[in-house]
Amino acid sequence: MSAITENPRGACVLGGINDVLCAISRVCPIYHSGPGCCMQTTGGESGQAGLRTPHFLSDVSTPCSNMLERDVIFGGERKLRGAIDGAIEIIDADAYFVLTGCTAGIIGDDIESVTREYKDRGLRVYSITTPGFAGDSNLGYEAAFQSLIDNIVEGDLERQPDLVNLFGVIPFHEPFWEGTLEEFTRLFQKLGLRVNTFFSGNQGIEHIRSSSSASLNIILNPWLLQSAEKHYRERFGVPSLRFPGIPIGATDTTKLVRAVGKALDLDKTFVNEVTSEEEAYIYHYFERIIGRLGWKRFAVVGEAAVAVGVTRFLANDYSFTPVVTIISDPVFRDSDRKLITKQITDLEYAKAPDVFFETDHYRIMEILESYDDITLLVGSTLEREVALKWDVQCHVMSFPVSDKLVLNRTYGGYRGSLTLIEDLYNNL
Repeated sequence: MSAITENPRGACVLGGINDVLCAISRVCPIYHSGPGCCMQTTGGESGQAGLRTPHFLSDVSTPCSNMLERDVIFGGERKLRGAIDGAIEIIDADAYFVLTGCTAGIIGDDIESVTREYKDRGLRVYSITTPGFAGDSNLGYEAAFQSLIDNIVEGDLERQPDLVNLFGVIPFHEPFWEGTLEEFTRLFQKLGLRVNTFFSGNQGIEHIRSSSSASLNIILNPWLLQSAEKHYRERFGVPSLRFPGIPIGATDTTKLVRAVGKALDLDKTFVNEVTSEEEAYIYHYFERIIGRLGWKRFAVVGEAAVAVGVTRFLANDYSFTPVVTIISDPVFRDSDRKLITKQITDLEYAKAPDVFFETDHYRIMEILESYDDITLLVGSTLEREVALKWDVQCHVMSFPVSDKLVLNRTYGGYRGSLTLIEDLYNNL
């Protein structure tokens, strides 16, 4: 290994895949791995996402082949069949996905041929052959959806003009994911749309299966799911609207709603009525608290979708001064970095902050400590260290969140911005 990352913000790819599958109602992951992977991946992701665990399966309740030394020598496919048989017998799920840990990936067990045996018998057993060492939990989100597209999504379905798919909010890795999906579902339903979120409202395999009939994919992320976006367009004819971040507050949320209305050719007057009603609702409260929260020079540390949204909201809508924004995702494409930087620096009023892309916690601390005029630090639980050292206000809203309970709270959309201002004031 050529480098060591201090306090990586996420689990391995296996943890990311597990998060996606566990957030889908009645889906059962089956680990073909060593006995510790179930606990480690659950603790590494969902365990640091607001102190919640998946509601259907998690931790030691997840079926696993529990590979040992002899399985490395002789192969673990026979043991995997036993794990699959046991899961089908005991767990009443709508689909079963076999995931490979590092051990199975190294020795090359052919889990595709094993799962094919079950599929040939009419059982919904599928494979995702991405061992943990292949990447981080962001890649897990990509890999999981690629498998869902290949195995679950059906083609040749009649187009539904009022149906949209909502992507880009990663379960657990975005600690406020469930509340965020609920808020944007509420908003798009006001436009007369039905929303496939796949992870909220007990949505499950049927919503994934019929997602090819949607009229639009809405992706609230500047860089993830580009392969899935391409497959939906080329295989199913579903176009996409990518919004480069989770919008917070009136300025960006109105942009998103109008962009969705334009993409679906909705009545412009009706769309403007919806945005005007939502803006009036939050401004009704904003006008009562102007001046309550003193002016801040702020820094942001977090995953790209969150960092873009909060930087733009605090600068454009609340007139705070951005100093520095650090993207903690492993964004590797230059085009994605340029897009993210443009979104953060193209502000309506404030001077643009400095932008860094850094995944190593030690270097993130070094960057933050080079700025001595920050009075508000928005980041993860990890950033409390430097905030305490400086004696400045710290607000936790990006992964990992291990010091607060998160249920259906959100900072996204119109109403989420009110929650953010409340929390900033109450955390002075």
